[in-house]
Amino acid sequence: MKRSLITAIALFSMVAAFATQADSNFGVGPQYDTTHVYVQPEDFDKFVASLVATFGGTTTKQGVFTVTPTPSKTMSQLVLTPAGTVSVFGFKTPVPYPFGAERTGYLVANLDGAVRAAQADGADLLVTPFDDPIGKDAVIQWPGGVNMQLYWHTTPPSYPSLQTIPENRVYVSPDRATAFVKSFLAFSHGKVASDKARAPGVEIGRASDTYRRIRISSVFGAMAVLVTDGHLPYPYGHEVTGYEVANLADTLGKARAAGVSVLAGPYSADQRNSAMVKFPGGYIAEIHSPESEK
Repeated sequence: MKRSLITAIALFSMVAAFATQADSNFGVGPQYDTTHVYVQPEDFDKFVASLVATFGGTTTKQGVFTVTPTPSKTMSQLVLTPAGTVSVFGFKTPVPYPFGAERTGYLVANLDGAVRAAQADGADLLVTPFDDPIGKDAVIQWPGGVNMQLYWHTTPPSYPSLQTIPENRVYVSPDRATAFVKSFLAFSHGKVASDKARAPGVEIGRASDTYRRIRISSVFGAMAVLVTDGHLPYPYGHEVTGYEVANLADTLGKARAAGVSVLAGPYSADQRNSAMVKFPGGYIAEIHSPESEK
């Protein structure tokens, strides 16, 4: 009888632990993870048009809102492309600190719970949760100085699934790489897809060198952790997102026609054809396609 009771208690503890772990995975899906792009109001429409012309997709209605916890006004619009979602901001007032430094916004199922989990996993809470016109937000910072916004909507959004998953490109120093990866994996319940100690340096603009590249996959999507000494030629390090397309040459043709500049590449590495581009308004991005493209 005593042994049965002990077994039952142990089984209950295992189930409870599993349930807690499952409940603590706050991610919703990569189509809800947005790259935050800040442009001048006069560049806003041209940037949005160039993004849609390059990748396809649709936009939400443009408006002017207060999206910070202190007084401010910004133009705001969501661009839903098959290759990734972009939140565009064109502030008509000065941008309150620390906004503008957060690279992405991740939709979470429970904001307060996600914030507590991120803090427990090593993140710093830069901006405590605050209300916005359609939900709540907070800004966190991971080890290595990686800023990210977490958000929650009062009415759950419903965006179409992506055709390809964008890559969150994170540059960190060798001293902070381990701490960043450990913290983000704990929060995201993700896994290391690859960890290459001598990745080809052409990926960071240094063709004769190598560097460490860690790829992570999770419910939040794909992430490339680029571990460098910071000796990066322009424009490397300025991009925050890499977009996968079916055919790089075709996409670059559409991009150029829409006023997008090709800053580096195309080049081949890691079974990809890649290029670095700059959109009207100054947004820099990496675009890549499988090397086996037809």
